[in-house]
This record gives sequence, C-alpha cells and structure tokens, in this order.
Amino acid sequence: MTHSPQIRIPATYMRGGTSKGVFFRLQDLPAAAQAPGPTRDRLLLRVIGSPDPYGKQIDGMGGASSSTSKVVILSRSMRPDHDVDYLFGQVSIERPFVDWTGNCGNLSAAVGAFAISSGLFDRWRIPQNGVVTVRIWQANIRKTLIAHVPITQGEVQETGGFELDGVTFPAAEVQLEFLDPAEDGDGEDGAMFPTGHLIDPLDVPGVGRFPATLINAGIPTIFVNAADIGYTGTELQDAINSDPAALARFEAIRAHGAIRMGLIDHVSEAASRQHTPKIAFVAPPASYTTSSGKPVAASDIDLLVRALSMGKLHHAMMGTAAVAIAAAAAVPGTLVNLAAGGGERNSIRFGHPSGTLRVGAEARYARSRWQVAKAVMSRSARVLMEGWVRIPGDAL
Repeated sequence: MTHSPQIRIPATYMRGGTSKGVFFRLQDLPAAAQAPGPTRDRLLLRVIGSPDPYGKQIDGMGGASSSTSKVVILSRSMRPDHDVDYLFGQVSIERPFVDWTGNCGNLSAAVGAFAISSGLFDRWRIPQNGVVTVRIWQANIRKTLIAHVPITQGEVQETGGFELDGVTFPAAEVQLEFLDPAEDGDGEDGAMFPTGHLIDPLDVPGVGRFPATLINAGIPTIFVNAADIGYTGTELQDAINSDPAALARFEAIRAHGAIRMGLIDHVSEAASRQHTPKIAFVAPPASYTTSSGKPVAASDIDLLVRALSMGKLHHAMMGTAAVAIAAAAAVPGTLVNLAAGGGERNSIRFGHPSGTLRVGAEARYARSRWQVAKAVMSRSARVLMEGWVRIPGDAL
C-alpha cells in the first residue's frame, strides 16, 4: 500500500483580538501555493481541517468556529509607504471553500507583530523600547491599516494589562487604525452607503419588511433593529445558534441585503460568499449578563449590537464589524446612530455577548456623500505556537 509522506510548512499560530488563525509568510508556502488558486486553497483547507462533515476540524488547526477557522498570508510590501501586504482567508468549516472577499479586523491586530517578529519589517526601525508603527496593505479590500505595536527590549511586547472582553487573559494593547474604511471594490460605486440611503426598506420573503442600514465600512454590513425581527439585543450565542429556523432567517436577510448592496445578483450566490456581508442587529442600551456571567449596566453602554459571522452569532464582535458600527454610529440618521440616541458622535461603547467595546470614527459629508477618514480601536495579540504545520503531501 502506497502512502504520501507529510510535508511541513513554517507557520505561526496567533491570537489577534477575539480570533485565532494560522499565519504564513508567502515565501514559506510551497511554490505551487504562492499564487492564488485551487492549489493554495486545498493546502489551507487541509491545514485548518476542512471540509469536516462533523463540524469539529479535529484533523487540523481550526477550532470549529468562525473565529478560529482563519488563515493569514503576509509578505513584504512593494507598495509605496507600506511595510507589509496582508491577505486574509476565512475557511469554511463544513464546505471545501476559502472566502477571500473580506478582512478580519481581529487578526489585523496580530499582523504588525508577526511582520516584526518574522523578519518582514526592517530591523533598524525597531527601537529598544517604544512603539513601532506598521503600515499594512490589506489586500482583500485594498485598504491601509496602521498598527501601533509596543516594543520592549527590542522585541514585540505581547503581555500586559490591557483587557479585551471576549479574551480570558490580559495582554499588551495594540491600537489599530482603519484608514478610509469604505470599501471601494464593493457595492454600486464604492460609496459607504451603496444604495445612497442611510436607511432602506428591506423585503425578505418569508421574514418580512423592515428598515435596514446597508454600509460598506471595514466590511459590508447589514444592520437591522432587533425589535423588528423579534429580539431584544441582549441575546447570547445559544439563543440564536441553537435555533435552526432563526439562523435560516438571518441568512435570508443577509442574502437579500447583499443583493441590495450590489454584492451579488441572486440569493443563491450568497452561499459562495459566506464571509461578506455581515448581518447585525441593534437596540438601545439595556442591562444584561454576558456569556461569562459579568453584568453590563445600561448606563455603561451607548447601544447593544449582536452580529453573525459565517452563519452563527459571534461570541463577541468581529473587528471589521466594529469598524462598521463605529462608522454607522458617526453618521446621524442610521439605525446604529439612532439606537445610540442619535446626534453627532465620534466614539461609542457598545455591548456584545462577551462584554463591551469602545470604537471611534469621525464622519463628514462631502461631495454629496458621507465619508469616514478612519476608524480606531484597541485590540491585543499573542503568539500561541510557532514552528511548522504538517499536511499530507497528496493534499496538494
């Protein structure tokens, strides 16, 4: 009986924000996988352990959730004024599919640290102590991110006292800036509001008709009012994820919202675009208890937000969706802004299933459209394991 020996590929397993993923340098991938295409996708699927009909990813590095079924490929940037090119892949758990249509805001927090530690950043630019600014080209959405990475004794500082709800242990704070976060490549013309409206009526067969804010900022996102779809905004994961009918309704809303945003032409196409757009529901502040048992008082937050990723309610909040929340909250008259009390605001604190998060954005109306110059948030990142991942040679 013949067998295919395993091949090993240099890799680093990292946490960024409330996500985990396998990080690669482009140059370390097998030659056939250094270019986009089926060979690269097959390799990454096997690394993560997909497709897995059991939904557990036991035979790979994935953690059986959208937050842990991710890959990152980095290389030195050839673009002026950028240090590193960052490509993100959201790996489907049960299907043989890698979605390259959007960014992961949480793993973005780990990109600067990985670039510095893996030799993709000029060593002479790293101080003995201080903060390094890493300019990142986000290749999926063709946008610039700026990571401010703390340095201690010439090395990336990973430990510290910064606490992030949804992450058990404190770590060092990494500030992230998302420049001009409206996505140029999606929607009708790349506008932040692709329909030209802050609120659109959305008709979803079998679900109903209700208002929605459709925004391209950080990641294409569909916001609806929790009350309009039968929720309070205080729900935790099990209330949604244990209800197949509810998940089907959210997917229907997502598919019809994607059509209105110009991302797809028919609802059937949504199945091959799982990562984008996101679907989220908002509500005015209310007190609730997080998934860890911590109480959140209504007075501690500006609004409630719950968001779904890859068909399931997220345990905290996706980083890119937090950018969309910040941008939408900064524009008077969106559903997000109204849920937060309306008016002009350049930062908000919202409640999610694991706790709270503060994000900031400044919006202005110019040339007949709303624009956001940048959105800002703080995350943390840490190396969990480094070395090699192994996959059977015949996986390629």
